[in-house]
Parts: sequence; structure tokens; C-alpha cells
Amino acid sequence: MTASPFTYRLEQPADHAEIESLHAEAFGPGRFARAAFRLREDVPHDPALSFVALAGDAFVASVRLTPIRIGDRPALLLGPLAVKPPHKGRGAGKQLVRIALEAAREAGHRVVLLVGDEPYYGPLGFVRLARDAITLTTPVDPLRVLVAGLTPDALEGLGGKAERIAAAPTEYA
Repeated sequence: MTASPFTYRLEQPADHAEIESLHAEAFGPGRFARAAFRLREDVPHDPALSFVALAGDAFVASVRLTPIRIGDRPALLLGPLAVKPPHKGRGAGKQLVRIALEAAREAGHRVVLLVGDEPYYGPLGFVRLARDAITLTTPVDPLRVLVAGLTPDALEGLGGKAERIAAAPTEYA
């Protein structure tokens, strides 16, 4: 078995500029109109559930989790997940998702939502619910609305509108 070329750690305040630059490169200016961006707009991500990948000392990828609500249930929104182009396809993104989901589970969270590709996220535990079981405030392809249950019964009866929630500010939101 080959050792991973990456190390992983919690996101730190000093990572903010690098992460914002990566998001701009990966998603472009259109990112601000995307449904997932709009859902997390003005809500600080949770720094205890947001991670980065490094190759040596070089920053290569990040993932963030942000508190939201689906119907009347608390949940988390995964994203953005972004990997610098030279490091794509080498496992950093998937490992970041695994680490973030495990940290969320350990912190007592039950549900994580994302807008993404099922072939990529399905093997990481994300599934589609019935069409339009979960709606977002802006239009989104319902086939890309995926959820992961972090406890055995977390997805039972889950549905409704995914919305932002007020969150306590972080020291570097």
C-alpha cells in the first residue's frame, strides 16, 4: 500500500487567502450565483469541521462544512470542496470529505447536504432522496442534491427547504 502524498489538518486563519484564491480559480466568478454558495452566504463555516490538505508545506485542497437547516432539522452543508489542478485525481478531495464527515459525526451532527455529482460523492456515503424532497432557495438540478446520514436513522423523514441559519461568528469567518 502506498502512503498518501498528503497530510491533513484543520483549516487555520492563515489559510483563508489561499482558500479564497483556490475557490476563485476552481469555480470562477459564477460561484456567487450557485445554489450552494447562496445557501452558505453570510453564514460562517465551522472551523472545527473544515480541513485542508497539504503536500509537504504546500496548500493543495480544502473542504468546509457550514451549519444549515433542512426543514426543521439542523444539518451541515459540505462545500466548497476544491483541489488545486495539479493534485486532482490523487485522493486529496475524497479524503478531505471522509475526514470532515467523521469529524461531523463525532461532533454529534446527523445530516450533511451537498450539491454535487453522485458518481463522485456516492461512494463517500451521499445519496439522493426522492425528487424535490429537499429544495433550495435558488434553482438547482434535483439530481445533484445529495445527503449523507451520519447516524443510522438520520435520513428517515428528512425533507423540506434547505435554508441558512444564524451561526455564531468564528474568529476568521
